[in-house]
Amino acid sequence: MYAGPTQNAMGPCKRYRARVMSIEFIVCFIVVLLVLAIVAEPLAAKLRLPHSSLLVLLGAGVAYFVTLVLGVDTRLRATNFHDLIFFVFLPELIFEAAFKIPQAALGENIGIVLFLAIAGMLLTTLISAAMLYFGIGHPTGFPWIAALLAGALLAATDPVAVVTQLKTLGAPQRLGVVLEGESLFNDATAIVVFSIFLTLAAMPASEITAVAASLQFLQTFLGGSLVGAAFGLAGAFLIRRTKEGTIAATVTLATAYGSYLVAESLLHVSGGMGTLAAGLLLARAVQRRAESAETLEFLWSALAYLANGSVFLLMGATITVAMFQERWLAMLIAIAAVIIARACTTFGGLAAANLLLQEPLSGRYQTVVVWGGLRGAVTLGLALSLPTELDYWFTIQSMAFGVVLFTLLVQAPTMPWLVRRVGLAPKR
Repeated sequence: MYAGPTQNAMGPCKRYRARVMSIEFIVCFIVVLLVLAIVAEPLAAKLRLPHSSLLVLLGAGVAYFVTLVLGVDTRLRATNFHDLIFFVFLPELIFEAAFKIPQAALGENIGIVLFLAIAGMLLTTLISAAMLYFGIGHPTGFPWIAALLAGALLAATDPVAVVTQLKTLGAPQRLGVVLEGESLFNDATAIVVFSIFLTLAAMPASEITAVAASLQFLQTFLGGSLVGAAFGLAGAFLIRRTKEGTIAATVTLATAYGSYLVAESLLHVSGGMGTLAAGLLLARAVQRRAESAETLEFLWSALAYLANGSVFLLMGATITVAMFQERWLAMLIAIAAVIIARACTTFGGLAAANLLLQEPLSGRYQTVVVWGGLRGAVTLGLALSLPTELDYWFTIQSMAFGVVLFTLLVQAPTMPWLVRRVGLAPKR
């Protein structure tokens, strides 16, 4: 299978003479997408589909209408998204998840969560990468570093839709906390690993060593955590000394983005870990000041909703027919690799980890954890941020889109049946 760039890879069909959008049209286009996203929510509930699935379809439909019917160039290209994803959306998504997770329940399951999020994520990356490399079988067009990049971004989980379903079904809280906690630490770890592999992709193959990559991982991971801890403590200090909800909200915004930017841009360590650590520390401070909690919860729920919705709409708007025509086999290989790697890591890894845990995770829980490892906003964000200078960027992006579509259209809708089947929710 050829893994290099294609003529159709940069966007929708170019056989028409496109008109460049004015700023008014850009704003109108964004407003229309967001309105459609809001309208899609009740429709998704009625159809019993994840909201994200309809967002992808809506993004694709609107982009098709604007470009092919109206003949207007939306300028939505893969080259446009790196800064938007990395410096606008990712801090919002990571901070909101860290800020809102139940910390008491997280503490009770921290052993399982950290195993799945760090050791499990690294194992999933390596197993997926090996299956992708040998499955595609094109060492020149899709080398090992490409497989590792794909494995890293495909290892990032996003169980938002599943956690909501679990609460509706009345499943045990522990199950939701494990999936949510895994995703929280997993996303930050995946971003670190992805960034390291992206740096290595620009280096000559002879200079890439396992020792150098491991040292860079530790430096990036721990350095980001320390930056986040410093920002989190400073933000907590300020929040404890104010009763104004708006001031507290401003502090959280400054802390979330400040920790990310200082870590990522100034110190060149993990901005994701910085925002994660800052969010966890600020959450403890806010829990002691109930007068600010409601305002902050509303603010970050709204920001996360906007970020999630925007990423899935962008996926729909940038998806191309060429992906399915030219990369359908790569998509199928990626879907199989992700599921097999997830099963090996969960069933095999947790069987060993359970020996060290006071409350092991039973086989029923593990089954739901395997199928509940959905891929979503972070996987898409990393895929959309790939530099188009890499010959294999289109193949990796196609894989990511294929896996996300599978998780949204197959895994998420079948989760309620599985949870009831294994006896973790009342049958109806």
